[in-house]
Amino acid sequence: MLGIAKDSGTDRDFRTIGTGIALPRATKIRRASCPGERKLKEMNKLLSKKEGFTLIELMIVVAIIGILAAIAIPAFVNYVKRSKTSEAGANLKSLFQGAAAYYEQENWSQGVITAGATAAASTHCIVSAATASWSADDEKYVPAWASESASYTALNFAPADPLYFEYHITSPGSACGNSANDTTVYTFTANGDLDGDNVESTFQLAAGSNPDNALFRAPGIFTASPLE
Repeated sequence: MLGIAKDSGTDRDFRTIGTGIALPRATKIRRASCPGERKLKEMNKLLSKKEGFTLIELMIVVAIIGILAAIAIPAFVNYVKRSKTSEAGANLKSLFQGAAAYYEQENWSQGVITAGATAAASTHCIVSAATASWSADDEKYVPAWASESASYTALNFAPADPLYFEYHITSPGSACGNSANDTTVYTFTANGDLDGDNVESTFQLAAGSNPDNALFRAPGIFTASPLE
C-alpha cells in the first residue's frame, strides 16, 4: 500500500510503501556550470548572430572609394608621365655634350695639299640644323639613325633605346671658325606627345660660346606643357 507522509520539520514529502517505511521524494539535481563553459556559450551567441551592412553604410563605402580613386588615379598617371620626361632631359644634355666635343675637335679637309703648301685644321665648327623624321606619340619609337641627318652622327647622337620624344637641332648652319661670345649657336629641342592627344610638349636646351670660345649651355632646360 502506497501512502504519502509529510515531514513537518523539513516540509518534505515522503512516500510510504506497504511496510510503512517512508522514502523521500526524488528531487531534480542541477549541475553547476563552470566559467569557461559560460564564456563558450557567449562566444557561440556572438558568432551565431547574422548581421549585414545597411544600404547607407554601403553607399558611404562606395563614396569613399570614389573620392580616393578620383585623387589617386590622376596623380598616378601624372607620375608615370613625369617619369617618361626624364628621357628628354637626358638626351638634350647628350646632344650638347656631342656638340661641345665637335666644337673643340680638329676638322681636316679631304685629300692632300700641294707640295710646299701649308694647311691648318678647322676648329669651332657647327653642324647644320636637323629635324627628326619621326613624330612623337604615346608609344615608343626606334629611329633608323642611318637614314637620319648626318648632323646627329657628327654629334655622336644615336640612342639605341626606343624613344618617346623627337629631337631637333637648330643652328645657323654648318660652318667652322665660329667666334666667341655667340649666344645663338645651338638650340636643341625635344617634342613629345605622351598622352596621344596631338598636343606636344616642348623641352629646349640652348647653347652658345663663352669668352674663351668654348661651348656652354643654359643652366636649365626650358619646358612647355611637359606632361602632354
